[in-house]
Amino acid sequence: MSTNGRRVVVTGMGLVSPCGHTVEESWKNISAGVSGIARIAAFDVSAYDSQIGGEVKGFDPERHMDKKEARRADRSVQFAFAAAAGAMAGIEGSGFDADRFGAIIGSGIGGITTFEQQHTVLMEKGPSRISPFFIPMMISDMSAGQLSIRYGLKGPNFGTVSACASGGHAICDAYMYVKHGFADMMLAGGTEATISPMALGGFCSMKALSTRNDAPERASRPFDRDRDGFVMAEGCGLVVLEELGHARRRGAAILAELAGIGLTGDAYHITSPAPGGAGAVNAMRMAIATAGLEPGAVDYINAHGTSTAYNDKTEADAIGTVFGPESAVKVSSTKSVHGHMLGAAAAIEFIVCVSAMRDGLIPPTMNLDNPDPECSLNHVANAAERRGLRAVMSNSFGFGGHNVCLLLRRFEE
Repeated sequence: MSTNGRRVVVTGMGLVSPCGHTVEESWKNISAGVSGIARIAAFDVSAYDSQIGGEVKGFDPERHMDKKEARRADRSVQFAFAAAAGAMAGIEGSGFDADRFGAIIGSGIGGITTFEQQHTVLMEKGPSRISPFFIPMMISDMSAGQLSIRYGLKGPNFGTVSACASGGHAICDAYMYVKHGFADMMLAGGTEATISPMALGGFCSMKALSTRNDAPERASRPFDRDRDGFVMAEGCGLVVLEELGHARRRGAAILAELAGIGLTGDAYHITSPAPGGAGAVNAMRMAIATAGLEPGAVDYINAHGTSTAYNDKTEADAIGTVFGPESAVKVSSTKSVHGHMLGAAAAIEFIVCVSAMRDGLIPPTMNLDNPDPECSLNHVANAAERRGLRAVMSNSFGFGGHNVCLLLRRFEE
């Protein structure tokens, strides 16, 4: 199991988001600044302070799984099946070694919608009426489990749970299994379906959400002076990571190279980042170092950029520390159009970074009308910017002090 010279590349991507049901549809809208945020339609939100979200609209799980499977799967798992169809396109049936192909899929909250529905059954009809599928539908590892069954993947298989860093941790773990020879291919990413009465109410009670209900598409405004909270969203992003030699032997199209990762903990607070973004600083430096690069080689950062007052400022401070106050590195947060998909956010933004590098197009931070002077960065604001990209970074930070940075490099021989 030699790991000498093993390089990890991206050979498949699948995405379901408020901006589209595929990678290309979502990327087209995200790069054009077309918002997927609207008034929540899934349930009555009139009693909530925040009434807006990034819902996946018009989603039909039966396009990707049969009716019985769909009925026995939480919405987060249904999203994972849809995203996997895109990520595995051209791979399924290609004769891969199932014992060396695994799946790691993160979720910050898992099957909370199923939990709420079955709790209502308990209260109204009693314990005997709880579905026998309640537990396997609810638990956070089930996307990885279900997809391993669907595609016959017998390599490393589990879920990651680290709040808004969950999808990033899944990709990091998958990278390490491929890099160190425990697998040749990994399906990895994150999925989340948390637009539910309980989840919305909980985040409202925290005063974490935007209440700009009269203009949903203007509500998420990372790094803007007038930001007032994040916008909750749902979706799934999955990628296939593969050892370079293995990808070459099967003639795979190589989309990018995952060259570096950084993982740290703040050890500070359950929700607030460490002052000055110390954990984020260390994670970014680790990603750059493992990629064998210098900070000046990074062309673009897809920021965590949640549109909350303290998080945006702290991330801006951290970027300034790593790259310097006058750095040329471009920064944007696409949460301005697709919202914050919590455990799926890191994986979806990773796919955005691959797409940006492929097309030489940096997606904008929309609604950045009045940049906060305390978030002084080289912003790409309100319109995409054409630029050749050789190295891009995706930042994700979660409640509990979890920090993940993923550094992608344009693939070169």
